[in-house]
Amino acid sequence: MDKASGQRLLSKGVEDHSTLTINGRVSLARKRYFLKGQGSRSPLDALVDATEATVSVATRGLCVGLNGNSKSFERANENLKAAAQLQMSGEKLRQIVEAEGKRVLALEVSGQLGPLWMAAQCKVLAPDGKEVTRVYMGCDGFMAPLVTEVEKQKRLAKVKLRRQKRGKKARPLPSAKTGADGPWKEFKLVFFYDQEMEHRHVALTRGNCEAAGLLMSREAGRLGFAAADERVGNIDGGPWIINQIEFQQMPMSATGLDFYHLSQHVYAAGNAVFGEEDEAGKAWVATLLHRVKHEGYEAMWEHLLEWRKGLTRSKRKVADKLIHYIAERKEMILYPEFLARGWQIGSGPTECQCRLLPDRLKGAGMRWDAENAEAVMALEAMRISGQSPGYWQMCISCPN
Repeated sequence: MDKASGQRLLSKGVEDHSTLTINGRVSLARKRYFLKGQGSRSPLDALVDATEATVSVATRGLCVGLNGNSKSFERANENLKAAAQLQMSGEKLRQIVEAEGKRVLALEVSGQLGPLWMAAQCKVLAPDGKEVTRVYMGCDGFMAPLVTEVEKQKRLAKVKLRRQKRGKKARPLPSAKTGADGPWKEFKLVFFYDQEMEHRHVALTRGNCEAAGLLMSREAGRLGFAAADERVGNIDGGPWIINQIEFQQMPMSATGLDFYHLSQHVYAAGNAVFGEEDEAGKAWVATLLHRVKHEGYEAMWEHLLEWRKGLTRSKRKVADKLIHYIAERKEMILYPEFLARGWQIGSGPTECQCRLLPDRLKGAGMRWDAENAEAVMALEAMRISGQSPGYWQMCISCPN
């Protein structure tokens, strides 16, 4: 079609029928539409762009899926070749996976990739037989291995040496990212879930405590957390978590101290005073935990004070440490109240996420840049939250 004909067609607001050639063959009829005041539109362009893309959405999905179940990018690349007869380098697969994770994080920040459920869907029967909506929230930190600045400099020196030995002119190396100041960094996550774990939503950040608090508030808002009848927190009692719940003014019905974490402190005190194999010490621990679980804070407090009176001065230091820990978390020791309302008293679901998210990062000898570690874990968080199908459908609709 010549230019003059095209202009006549567009000016009339009609269709322009032309052909699309792929690999030297005429394959499809291509339509261009024009509407005065809105311009032209080519619906087939998105398909053409996807077809001609260097890496298709399907291949990207395979790379992400296989990487999640592998212990290295090289192993994932081997599985990709075996499963789909696709060949690329392990380095290329790494770039694809990390870029995908960063894209997921960006979509989460913009709100384009959000939770798949709302708090109003989390219905459960309360002990009195009344149907209520109940959502749990957990928050915690976990460690992941990072590349230090010293390690980066050593790696850079090795690369430069190999390039010199080749004796050929090579492209300049890209600017190196600054390494971490230590071999491990704490990442933080926020986890929302219902009573039966049918609805789950996890988000993470490599930022500090304040960043975790903002993440907590953001995801709670998107879930409609404040609209739930019962909004229950189960945390390990970390001061920074307590502070962020208060600072962000989270609308909690109640926030409880994880029973397992409390029991760990009680066991440690019992072992220090009685010895690890002492039967009297085991009986004391069992009695104390039973009282706090079924009678509450005051009963536990009285039991501890009475116990402390009979201790020697050196052992009283152990008792004082436990008493101080409990006193600081008085408002969170609500086990009888939680059990009476059918609420969970453990942060096990959140602890589980702290093991699942960084699992891919902890292979032998692995070290990561913080942003790449966050990107890889974001893909796992998306899978756990059930967002993967929607994300890939979004990529198909808008491949770039």
